Amino acid sequence: MKGVVYKSTGSWYTVKSEQGKFYECRIKGKFRMEGIKSTNPVAVGDHVQFEVETKGDETIGIINKIEKRDNYIIRKSVNLSKQTHIIAANVDIAFLLITLNNPPTFTTFIDRFLVTAEAYHIKAVLLFNKIDTYNEDETLEIKYLAAMYREIGYECVGISAETGKNVAKVKEMMQGKVCMFSGHSGVGKSTLVNALESSLDLKTSKISDQHKQGQHTTTFAEMYDLSFGAKIIDTPGIKGFGVVEIEKEELGDYFPEFFELKQHCKFNNCLHVEEPQCAIKDALEADELAWSRYKSYLQILDGEEEHFRKDIYDKQ
Repeated sequence: MKGVVYKSTGSWYTVKSEQGKFYECRIKGKFRMEGIKSTNPVAVGDHVQFEVETKGDETIGIINKIEKRDNYIIRKSVNLSKQTHIIAANVDIAFLLITLNNPPTFTTFIDRFLVTAEAYHIKAVLLFNKIDTYNEDETLEIKYLAAMYREIGYECVGISAETGKNVAKVKEMMQGKVCMFSGHSGVGKSTLVNALESSLDLKTSKISDQHKQGQHTTTFAEMYDLSFGAKIIDTPGIKGFGVVEIEKEELGDYFPEFFELKQHCKFNNCLHVEEPQCAIKDALEADELAWSRYKSYLQILDGEEEHFRKDIYDKQ
């Protein structure tokens, strides 16, 4: 039988068959010996083949093949730095929810997400949530960030999951697509999903006042069929985004504004760091590129883990 993985708990997988029936499935042990380095060899969104076994009153599925993925989005595992975790597979649009200060989403995190989406050929859309809660200065900062990313070529939408502002616009973008929502815990992913499809009634929780971080309300990635013809993959809130499987020489290609200029660098293999006559550094000095993007690039290039620095918005 063939089906699509709708939920993964690490040991059990909920698979929807082509006939529309859901099965609780396990995987054959050999998957862990086929060179898959991720902590989860099967991810939500995967198209799989499986067999059904009946033991007494219990019917379970055994996944025996993962079909070729169109794409996937991946990050470093939280406690296993040498391993990776596939967040979702076969995604049409990845929506990143961003909040300015409750909790804060820094540009390093945004840029790592965008680099990963670029590398794996996934359309990324930035959703600036909770815009109903910001004062005048904060609203200006949001507008500055959105303008910066729009200039690069990314679609940016200011929304409020609480009041419903621009939720209809998001719904329109999602129709007929497999969509992933991601972002830090507390940015409002589950609240937005509930606004899109109230019948789902996903759990939400309040932000911790002490640490300005959300509580984890989504434990495992899970896909839902929505009434307006879209599928959504709700993912656990993630604190950091470790970029993996990208060579240093390729990294600049996943910053679209760098890629556009690199042909003007003196050296074909320019890393845009210490090389002379570098078009990217010249554009930075001319304030034609955002310094925050370059800082993110250098941090990833150096293999640094993501840090939550308050100076990340500072310009040189």
